[in-house]
Amino acid sequence: MIHKYEELKFWQQSRTLAILVYQKTEGFPDKEKYGLTSQIRRAAVSVLSNIEEGSARLSDKEFIRFMNIAMGSLYELSTQVDISREIGYLSKEDFELIRKEVISITKMMSRFKSNLYSKMQ
Repeated sequence: MIHKYEELKFWQQSRTLAILVYQKTEGFPDKEKYGLTSQIRRAAVSVLSNIEEGSARLSDKEFIRFMNIAMGSLYELSTQVDISREIGYLSKEDFELIRKEVISITKMMSRFKSNLYSKMQ
């Protein structure tokens, strides 16, 4: 079953998160351009990309697989912003803002996946 990703609240919030991540990493040191800055940004974009790709799959089982990959990217992002905070690249406020979004998206995706699993049974 193909899902319209643009209508999914967690996709919309993931898009907002990706934009936020780009904005908040803009001030990272130049030496991190190909390091932490790139990793954080790629993780944020990966969330969106995997939701979109999964939504185009013909089965809910395949969509769930891509959602699991997207959730893995959320956890990766969480780790990377934690490191960024610890080494002083992110303010406490920016760190908490990003983490709040990550947690919210993770919860939404978990509920959505549970509903898909229930429908598959």
